[in-house]
Amino acid sequence: MDAEHWDRLGTLHTRVEQELARALQQHHSIGLSEYRALARLAEADDGELRMQELADLIGLNQSSVSRLASRLESSGFTRRDLCPDDRRGVYSVITEEGRKLQKKARPTYDGALRAALDSAAADRNLRPLVESLRP
Repeated sequence: MDAEHWDRLGTLHTRVEQELARALQQHHSIGLSEYRALARLAEADDGELRMQELADLIGLNQSSVSRLASRLESSGFTRRDLCPDDRRGVYSVITEEGRKLQKKARPTYDGALRAALDSAAADRNLRPLVESLRP
C-alpha cells in the first residue's frame, strides 16, 4: 500500500466514523465509543471483559477506557466487578439496560454504516476502496 492509498483509507475512515457518531448521538444520545464498548461487552462471554481487553478491542488507551467505563456505569449500562482470581483485575460488565440500548442502537449503527459507505462510493477516489470492503 502506498501513501496515496493510505490517505484514501484515512479519508474513508474519517467519513464513516463521523456519520456513525452523528447517527448514534442523534438517535440514542450515546457516542460511538460507548456503542462500541456495549457491543463488545454484549458479544463477550458472560457479558464481561477485563478493562484492558475492552480498551484493546475498541482502540482506546487505559485512561480513556476508564473514563468511558465510568460514564457507562453512571448511566446504568455497565457495572464494574473485581476479578475473583486477581483482585487487581477489574472487569466491565454489561447490564440489562446496556444490552437493551445496544440492541436498540444496532440498526441505527448498521444503517449509518451503509449510508456512509454508499455516500463514499459516490466519490470516484473512494469507490474502489468501498467496493473492496463490501461482500
